[in-house]
Amino acid sequence: MRIWVVDNGSQWTHRQWRVLRYLKADTQIVPNTTPVADLKAANLDGLLLSGGAARVGLDGKLGAVGDYLDQLAIPILGVCAGHQYMAKHFGGEAAPGANGPEFGATEITILDPGDILRDVPSKTTVWSSHHDEVSVLPPEFKILASSEACPVQVMRHKTRPLFGMSFHPEVEHTQAGVTMFKNFIRICEEAKRSS
Repeated sequence: MRIWVVDNGSQWTHRQWRVLRYLKADTQIVPNTTPVADLKAANLDGLLLSGGAARVGLDGKLGAVGDYLDQLAIPILGVCAGHQYMAKHFGGEAAPGANGPEFGATEITILDPGDILRDVPSKTTVWSSHHDEVSVLPPEFKILASSEACPVQVMRHKTRPLFGMSFHPEVEHTQAGVTMFKNFIRICEEAKRSS
């Protein structure tokens, strides 16, 4: 599976790349200014939108990520700022968390155990590191997991294979992070078979 990581400036982008590589994906890191035509030409099976220093809830900008979401017909996983941007792009909102920034271990509750959360315990600890969060779910999305402080921890589009996670599955403190990455790779494989 060829799954590239779009670098939005996260300190952990290389960890996302490393987990994908560990799981035998053909992966590389590309800047978020990469033209969408270049990504189409690469014949990708999936795309991961990294987190970053961008305050999506404040300025709404994230390179060419909007083009990727509009023009690529492949599974896409947004992490942290990538998740927030995805929500805003499709008509939701991202804003500073009602309880302030969320840093460190956070317990989430799985509301929909399929898709990207298959085989993840119904309550699991994840690693958060964000100022902003998805405050209004986009109309065509549904919530897959939530926490006490953040109601939209994981979301997915209702008809397209677009997923967002508020936390960092690539960090070892996220208990089922590797399982989530395996699930994303499986989703990419299934999408490729059905195309």
